[in-house]
Amino acid sequence: MEQPGKHNEIDNRPLKETLADTALSLLSQGEDYTDLADTSCEFGYLFGFDGHGLEALFKITTDRGEHYFTAQGQSLKHLNIDDVAFQEISRKFLELHG
Repeated sequence: MEQPGKHNEIDNRPLKETLADTALSLLSQGEDYTDLADTSCEFGYLFGFDGHGLEALFKITTDRGEHYFTAQGQSLKHLNIDDVAFQEISRKFLELHG
């Protein structure tokens, strides 16, 4: 059961698409990707908190590798982590808030 003020947004497709599109705009063609045709996005978690905004962790996989992002409040940041850290951070966050 969700706690007051916390909303699991993992099924909110428009929000996920907006975050993924914004993250893609931070990547550089030629360096981070060559072609976006087979690009995928995986969310570790996506929550909205009243009075704070979003908390999300997700990765975008391009033809040149994996790129990790976090959304906190109104900020979106490109992270320097690997898949092990992505999985562990997601697991811990969901234990606390899921």
